[in-house]
Formats: sequence, structure tokens, C-alpha cells
Amino acid sequence: MIGIITAIAYGVLALIGGIIGYVQAQSKASLISGSISGLLLIVAGVMQLQGQEAGLILATVITSVLLIVFAIRLTKTRKFMPAGLMSLLGIVSLGLMVSELI
Repeated sequence: MIGIITAIAYGVLALIGGIIGYVQAQSKASLISGSISGLLLIVAGVMQLQGQEAGLILATVITSVLLIVFAIRLTKTRKFMPAGLMSLLGIVSLGLMVSELI
């Protein structure tokens, strides 16, 4: 159950973050990437609710990619918001997902 909650919560945060990035900085890339990754994480959570193990695998892969992207962005900008926060949440989410996979 932890994997479901984690995937959906991180997906919602990615989706909201993409929208905020677009509103504040007019970044279409933030809107597109946040929407796609957020929706995919939410879909992965719904797949898990339906008993499909592929949902947890999908959520783990997407979270891993987002973690890499945000870690790179954090090293470039040195700003905690939003890259640092999403990196930190990504580490926690990925840990919970991997522990459920194992």
C-alpha cells in the first residue's frame, strides 16, 4: 500500500510543480515534463490499486529518472526550491518503492 500512496503523492507533486513552473517562469518545459511524469506516476499508482505489479515498476523507473533530473538541476542551480525539495522527496519515494519491490 505504501507504493501506491507514494506513487500518487509524488505524481501529484510533480504535476503541481510543473504547473507552478509554468505560471511563475512561463516554462513550457516544466509544464510538459511535470504533466507527463506526474500523470504517469498517478497512472502507475492506479495500476497498483488494480493489483498490477507493473505499476510499481513503472513508478520506480519514473521516480528514478525524476531523481536524476532534479539532482542535476540542483547541482547546477544550487537552489533548494524546487530541485532540492523534489530530490529529497524523490529519494524518500524511491526508497519506499524499492523496499516494497524487495
